[in-house]
Amino acid sequence: QVQLVESGGGSVQAGGSLRLSCAASGRSFRGAAMGWFRQPPGKEREFVAASDWSGGSTYYADSVKGRFTISTDNLNNTVYLQMSSLKPEDTAVYYCAAGYRGPYSSSGYDYWGRGTQVTVSS
Repeated sequence: QVQLVESGGGSVQAGGSLRLSCAASGRSFRGAAMGWFRQPPGKEREFVAASDWSGGSTYYADSVKGRFTISTDNLNNTVYLQMSSLKPEDTAVYYCAAGYRGPYSSSGYDYWGRGTQVTVSS
């Protein structure tokens, strides 16, 4: 059974940092795109960042470029999202996803975690 389990969310003040983790299990994700999406309160889910499983190619939404970094740890089957210079508008539930038709659209992902809440206060 494929599982993606996010952790690392929490509350932080504007300008702070958080690192999200996504532990992947249940199958090999070689060749997959690993993505992070978020859903702000009252809004649609949106793309944040993605990487191929090897970490050789990365993709970012314009709103997070230069502030967020996605990385993969193939040995431990974990994907990270390092978030710095956080802003109140980064407040959202963050989801980890894996799929083979990515990287930007949620329809390109087959597996999803349950999400972790990130709250940034001003």
